[in-house]
Amino acid sequence: MLRLLLLTVFIISCTSRYYSEEDYSSVLKIDSHIHIESSDEVFESQAAADNFMLITLNVDHSDSAEIREQFNYSVLSVQKHPGKVFFGPTFLFDTAGWGTETWSDKIIHQLDKDIAAGAITVKIWKNIGMTVRDRNGQFIMVDDPRLDLVFNFIKSRGIAVTGHLGEPRNCWLPLDQMTVSSDSSYFARNPQYHMFLHPEYPSYEDQVNARDNLLKKHPDLTFIGCHLGSLEWNVDSLALRLDRYPNMAVDISARTCHLQYQSAKDRKRIREFIIKYQDRLLYGTDIGYTGSRNPEPFKKRIHDTWMDDWKYFVTDDEMTSDKFRGTFTGLKLPGSVVDKIYTENAIRWYKLKI
Repeated sequence: MLRLLLLTVFIISCTSRYYSEEDYSSVLKIDSHIHIESSDEVFESQAAADNFMLITLNVDHSDSAEIREQFNYSVLSVQKHPGKVFFGPTFLFDTAGWGTETWSDKIIHQLDKDIAAGAITVKIWKNIGMTVRDRNGQFIMVDDPRLDLVFNFIKSRGIAVTGHLGEPRNCWLPLDQMTVSSDSSYFARNPQYHMFLHPEYPSYEDQVNARDNLLKKHPDLTFIGCHLGSLEWNVDSLALRLDRYPNMAVDISARTCHLQYQSAKDRKRIREFIIKYQDRLLYGTDIGYTGSRNPEPFKKRIHDTWMDDWKYFVTDDEMTSDKFRGTFTGLKLPGSVVDKIYTENAIRWYKLKI
């Protein structure tokens, strides 16, 4: 059935150069970055109604029980919705024994079991570089050679690393200087991650350089950079990395507003960037769901988000955002580009079996 839907997508893209807002429901799509932490199937049912497949990613919040709970919800969702939901586990970055083979062996042993359960990627999070420290109080960065055994293991299993490393550059600015309200509201709620308040922590450049150094050391590592690879503020900076690291792709999750912000100033530049790097961009939202007695507001929120993003990518309508002032025009991307961003790239980069 899914193969038939993909064939339909291919036929439509060949016979019509552009999609419209009305094509939304008929096109198979993948949200490559979401978080399911509930067994009530609300997220999955709304995805089916909107013709979406889902990739749910686990996050290391420094709580081993919570990580396993995320894992269990993910596996349950995959079992209930085979070929429509996929997942990526993470691992607890416990610094006890850090730097020893015992530490690496423990992580690898757990990941081996998680991958055997059907994982398509391994997720690493911003606690690497922003939270965890060694016994000398030094921040552990993602290019630390003591992580190499773990990355080598993941490579040996033929799957990607999905990495949320660092934060948007807004994180290092005062709240009133941030470009989009989704950032200013998040860092107002989470001052522990607002790096403007913590100048003694690694800088934005430190975070990006550590990620770049990781990719230099492991040129054969397939790496999906979450949130436009933390280079959301400038597509030219992102383009430099995509040119430099051919095994790097990025998801757009929670950063569509940054593309919109830039396209309000220079639509042509953003449109040309997406068309040039159409094989390296994966659509996503980063929306999470933990269950609700009244799920209707959540269902409306995710549907509206998906629809608004679709309208931005496929139409040339004048639009506004609740995340910054001003208007911008939709990008009206060719249908073949939309197919890649919304479906084909996730299938290829994550080697999805559908």
